[in-house]
Amino acid sequence: QVQLVESGGGLVQAGGSLTLSCVASGRIFSLYTMGWYRQAPGQQRELVAHITSGGNTYYADSVKGRFTIFRDNAKKMVYLQMNSLKPEDTAAYYCNYYTRPGVWGQGTQVTVSS
Repeated sequence: QVQLVESGGGLVQAGGSLTLSCVASGRIFSLYTMGWYRQAPGQQRELVAHITSGGNTYYADSVKGRFTIFRDNAKKMVYLQMNSLKPEDTAAYYCNYYTRPGVWGQGTQVTVSS
């Protein structure tokens, strides 16, 4: 059974930083590309970044140069380091398997004040 638990969100001022964490279970974590997604109120969920099993990364243009995704296969965790946060980064953030997504977790709320 796939389970994903996100943490690390909070309220931060514009220009600040946060690091989100996600622990995954239910699959052989190291074999899968993992993604971070976000959903702002009234908007569709969007892909923010993903990281392959080999460590190759992809970033949405809106976060490129500010966010860093990394993983620890031994701990079955994926992280999203977010720097230079902007109010438009405000959203609920979720992690999931990039291919064959599992059931979405609760997410973690990030609120960036101007």
